[in-house]
Amino acid sequence: QVQLVESGGGLMHPGGSLKLSCAASGSGISINSMGWFRQAPGEGRQGVSFISNGDGSTTYSDAVRGRFTVSSDKAKHTVYLQMNSLKLEDTAVYYCAARRWPGTLNPLMYDYWGQGTQVTVSS
Repeated sequence: QVQLVESGGGLMHPGGSLKLSCAASGSGISINSMGWFRQAPGEGRQGVSFISNGDGSTTYSDAVRGRFTVSSDKAKHTVYLQMNSLKLEDTAVYYCAARRWPGTLNPLMYDYWGQGTQVTVSS
């Protein structure tokens, strides 16, 4: 089993920055990729970004490309999401997820999920 714990959410004004963390623990499972997703009230869960554990390659959704950066610290088993130039529409619960196969922005393809952390962008 893999356990994922997100942290770093909070309230920020438009144009500000936040950095989310996702700490992974567990054993016996080989994780290929880690993804970040978000879910706004009344909407479905959407892919934001993912990073490959192998070569560190990254992918972003159109909505966040150029503003968000995903990274990882393998020694700490932690994945980060640096969010800059935040917009009102970035308000959502953010989740990290792990997958045993190459990454995708499709949330249905992930095996393990964290509990989520709230990000609110408001003036």
